[in-house]
Amino acid sequence: MLTTFLDPGMLRHELSLQSAQRAGDDAGGFAEAWVEIATVFARLEPAQAKSFFRAGQRMEEVTHQITIRHRADVASGMRFELQGRAFLILSISDPDETGRYLICMTKEDGR
Repeated sequence: MLTTFLDPGMLRHELSLQSAQRAGDDAGGFAEAWVEIATVFARLEPAQAKSFFRAGQRMEEVTHQITIRHRADVASGMRFELQGRAFLILSISDPDETGRYLICMTKEDGR
């Protein structure tokens, strides 16, 4: 198997890794808030942008590939935040199974 080489200087974006926390309300429901788990340095690359028509309006979807150093606490459903931009984590993979890096496929929320 080939080992993936990544220049450490490419991990230049400082992102906030966040997890959703739920708190019950008085009506039997819950409120969701995002709590910072860690600050990580990452490589942020646009992967795809597409436009489609749904429910009578144009919708835009932008996806990014975010590469970080390996962490055991990263999971789908978490998100990264960079200067007010939120990137929801859809999937996570270890590119060469060496436990050095994680590649997170994300969808930019709100764009």
